[in-house]
Amino acid sequence: MADIATVIPTADAASLLGWWHEMGVDTLIDETPVAWLDRGRARMPQASAAAAPAEIRMPGTLPAFARWLHESLEIPDAGPPARRMALSGNPEAPLMVMVDMPEPGDADAGHLLSGDVGELFDRMLAALHLDRDAVYLAALCPGRIPTGLVPSACEPRLAEIARRHIALAGPKQLWLMGSAVSRAILGMDLQQARGTLHEINHENGSIEVVVSFSPRFLLQSPRRKADAWADMQMLIKGTRA
Repeated sequence: MADIATVIPTADAASLLGWWHEMGVDTLIDETPVAWLDRGRARMPQASAAAAPAEIRMPGTLPAFARWLHESLEIPDAGPPARRMALSGNPEAPLMVMVDMPEPGDADAGHLLSGDVGELFDRMLAALHLDRDAVYLAALCPGRIPTGLVPSACEPRLAEIARRHIALAGPKQLWLMGSAVSRAILGMDLQQARGTLHEINHENGSIEVVVSFSPRFLLQSPRRKADAWADMQMLIKGTRA
């Protein structure tokens, strides 16, 4: 695996300027049925709470895990396997980027972050002297959720899956884009997590984590691009040799 310091060199002012130029009924009473014939019969015990979800059996190697992400029916809200787009890029890259879900056209494009959102993401990578071959891009949910939002009820299970994905990939740095991904991995909303270089442990070691806005959000709120650039600087300054 390449040394991260050689893959993400320090960005200069010209790179920053170039990036900026390219961006922008009433209640019934006494009518409850009474089961008279059931009197004296033993009653079946009632469950007091819903049973906890069964543990997911996930593969132990990255290639097998990648196939599982595309095929498993255990992943909540992932949709049909034919429309999933769980990952793209270089799985051996020292920088892993995680978004919440695929964009609407990603399944047809054959890679994550396609269209206008992808063009912005490519310019962000270029400002760091990177391209898509130098990063490993993954989605928290491998299928596009119709609402465009990750349901809170699904986050714990998706977080469990994402943490296994990170451990198997073993990057040196992790760039989380969006609040749903930040909550899943760090347990914090985006605004709480931004501005700090985090370090988390996983089953195969530890990793530096930076949280920032998703390219989708930046297209809708271009005034936050300066904040995004500050987050990107942490990827450079926090790099371990």
